[in-house]
Amino acid sequence: MHSFSYTLNQLDEVAQRLLQEAGEEKVWVFKGQMGAGKTTLIKSLAKALQVEDQVSSPSFGIVNEYQTQSKGLIFHFDFYRLDDPMDALDIGIEEYFYSGNYCWLEWAENIASFLPERFFLIELTIESETGRLLTLHHHQDGH
Repeated sequence: MHSFSYTLNQLDEVAQRLLQEAGEEKVWVFKGQMGAGKTTLIKSLAKALQVEDQVSSPSFGIVNEYQTQSKGLIFHFDFYRLDDPMDALDIGIEEYFYSGNYCWLEWAENIASFLPERFFLIELTIESETGRLLTLHHHQDGH
């Protein structure tokens, strides 16, 4: 686990660094308070992966699907408004997680019991109006 600070004008460099840090990990959990910049960071990641679609928070539909030029599909989840974690199973969440495609999850704490054993955790902390602290952790089997 390690941390680093950045400002919003460094988002493109941060996206590249996250792609390197993640390695082969495809399930990414973005954790942070409302307004910490989870969706903003995801938009920069999508840009880095040449997403062809409009990127926005899937707040009302739980999942958005984005097509990239060379990396296949990316699935972007937002579980903020999920009342019952079982609803995640109804949309086939496990099939997404094991698809081999990137799965980017916001508010994953609302489906904690359904997360895969391995994922890349990205914690965002607000340091200032334009500054953020990222803490990165490769999560495996409760470690």
